[in-house]
Amino acid sequence: MLGATAATLALTVALYIAVPKGFFPVQDAGLIQGISEAPQSVSFEAMARRQQALADAILADPDVATLSSFIGVDGSNATLNSGRFLIELKPHAERSAGALEIIERIKRRAAAVPGIDLYLQPVQELSIEDRVSRTQYQFALTTPDLDELSRWTGAMLQALRKHPALADVASDLQDQGLQAWLDIDRDAAARLGVSVSAIADALYDAFGQRQVSTIFTHANQYRVVLEADPRFQLGPEAIGRIHVATADGRQTPLSGLARVETRPTPLQVSHLGQFPAVTFSFNLAPGASLGEAVAAIEQARADIGMPASVELRLQGAAQAFRNSLSSTLWLILAAVLVMYIVLGVLYESFIHPVTILSTLPSATVGALAALLLSGRSLDLIAVIGIILLIGLVKKNAIMMIDFALEAEREQGLAPREAIHRAALLRFRPILMTTLAALFAAIPMVFASGSGAELRQPLGLVMVGGLLVSQVLTLFTTPVVYLFFDRLSRRREAAAEGAGAAA
Repeated sequence: MLGATAATLALTVALYIAVPKGFFPVQDAGLIQGISEAPQSVSFEAMARRQQALADAILADPDVATLSSFIGVDGSNATLNSGRFLIELKPHAERSAGALEIIERIKRRAAAVPGIDLYLQPVQELSIEDRVSRTQYQFALTTPDLDELSRWTGAMLQALRKHPALADVASDLQDQGLQAWLDIDRDAAARLGVSVSAIADALYDAFGQRQVSTIFTHANQYRVVLEADPRFQLGPEAIGRIHVATADGRQTPLSGLARVETRPTPLQVSHLGQFPAVTFSFNLAPGASLGEAVAAIEQARADIGMPASVELRLQGAAQAFRNSLSSTLWLILAAVLVMYIVLGVLYESFIHPVTILSTLPSATVGALAALLLSGRSLDLIAVIGIILLIGLVKKNAIMMIDFALEAEREQGLAPREAIHRAALLRFRPILMTTLAALFAAIPMVFASGSGAELRQPLGLVMVGGLLVSQVLTLFTTPVVYLFFDRLSRRREAAAEGAGAAA
């Protein structure tokens, strides 16, 4: 039994290393958020057609109830080539699959729509993201050199898309837009008496939607907007067909006064602090954990040889996960230390608290094994379950040790007889409290509906830990109690012998 106790401690360490790490479980709240992205040179009309085609493909899924969609530059969309979707799913009882499976189905349908990409993620009730990205998790690259940032963004994107733990990797780099430059022949314009301001006014009249009047009615008012016929607004060559007035009042085509040149240009330049930055976003591949994804990002950075001048910063949930991963183990160790101090004060002993705490590895082994067998990660919800489990399992040992110490002190029983009687008499209350907690945790394991993903890890940890600890505690606790009792008696005898010799 002592060997089994030591083995559970070693197995706890091994399972902690083996179990994948996460932050929060992905919830199915019945809502899916989508971001569409077309080529950066797309026009508003083309973007509208492609967005509507995506909406039709999404609504064709039998588990989708409704959706809302919009495009255009505003506080949500920084560029014209992106759009937003909010997809409402049917209630859980009326659909055939979960949110992640529906997302995969929608992505296959959306892939058939040409000229536009769709990124989807389930809406989370618990989220610490400070911005909405194309996919669920985020990190950023930042450097003062914009050209260097663009170069390493492409290399990083290719490396991450090859990794099996990551899915739907995207970036918000928008440096491939098109811009029309108008090179005015000022000598020709001066000969015809055409000023630069007249050319600018003509361009604004044709393409800028100038408001020229307002029509007032009894109930409403209507703004009159001046623009060229939409048929003559397509392509850079439309600029050359604009006519401007000369000094003698005649009209001359702008193509005779200026040359139109198309050049690439960034649609937007994001910043993180004072420096240009690119935000990467990604989803987890099926069966992958956030810990594996973060490790893959660090490995990809090393593989491509990214210089130190380009800084990589995890953001949102990924950054919080890294911080929690470094503090979770210390949190549990601090809880164990506090329990040791409290129990030491209670029993006025350095030994008996160790006997009580010896039951914790068996519970942790069961909890971690349940997570590993179910394919779930050790996230914050599971850590909460482990801390709750520590209190429940410790209670079983306290009931036996407390009875045994009282039997030794009040009834004069030998340690072996005292702990044996404690195990017999405390078996019933230990079994009752353990089964009560176990039956309360089982419904959480099989929970369904909105938010069930948050309850399931807690139930798995409780059920796995209680089943294993219930079997081992009644066997290991008496043996550990007798081992430390003999150890303390030998130390007392050795101290007395040393005192007599002196």
